[in-house]
Amino acid sequence: MSEKVTVNTIRKMKNGQRIVMLTAYDYPSALYGDRSGAQIILVGDSLAQVVLGYENTLSITLEEMLHHTRAAGRGCHRAFLVADMPFGSYHESPVQAFGNACRFLKETPAQSVKLEGGVRMAETIRFLVDRAVPVMGHVGLTPQSFHQMGGYRVQGRGEEGLRNLLEDARAVQEAGAYSIVLEGIPAEAARLITGELTIPTIGIGAGPHCDGQVLVTNDLLGLYDQFTPKFVKKYAEIGKIMEEAFKQFYEEVTEGKFPEKQHSYE
Repeated sequence: MSEKVTVNTIRKMKNGQRIVMLTAYDYPSALYGDRSGAQIILVGDSLAQVVLGYENTLSITLEEMLHHTRAAGRGCHRAFLVADMPFGSYHESPVQAFGNACRFLKETPAQSVKLEGGVRMAETIRFLVDRAVPVMGHVGLTPQSFHQMGGYRVQGRGEEGLRNLLEDARAVQEAGAYSIVLEGIPAEAARLITGELTIPTIGIGAGPHCDGQVLVTNDLLGLYDQFTPKFVKKYAEIGKIMEEAFKQFYEEVTEGKFPEKQHSYE
């Protein structure tokens, strides 16, 4: 796919070609993610933990998200760029949400925002969509609500859990979102939701039946070792490679082996 991906591209991928979404937080990660062929680059609020070292996603600020979205946008030329709205930037009212969503669309190259919540956020999603802000939804395990959920717990188990999850997903679709992330839910629940909705579903810890998949890039690359969820597959161990390279540099400098003649000017 060489043409610029748009919101219409994503909509048309329902039950067709699988959607690939990667997270990116800076210019190089967005650049290489874009070159990989991924249709969507998400500047996720996971930035808080995997890049900035915060304990959870609640700590990251709107200004930090805007800064990193601008950086990622410089490397994102073909993929569709989505920015997470951080905790507290859209919860007060639809008007507050619209004001902050406008900042992403006006001050960064983002083409869409993503926000967490189902039924309780439907009014806000509708308010944004009615005012020309493309919205990606997010239901199931919503990390910004982990205190309320009692931790990072799988959602949608049991009849009541599945019923609530379906209601959330339907509410997001009816409010006008063009796609929805399903996180931390049983694979069968994701299959049922994906089959019922007319908008694409993108799974993370939701099994193989979604219309697309996303992983946090720093998890995928082995760059974050504080915690590895069950659903993460590490495609590389770049953190270990970095550590070994830094150790070798340290040893060569302390032993006087670097720089050598070929690294010096005459």
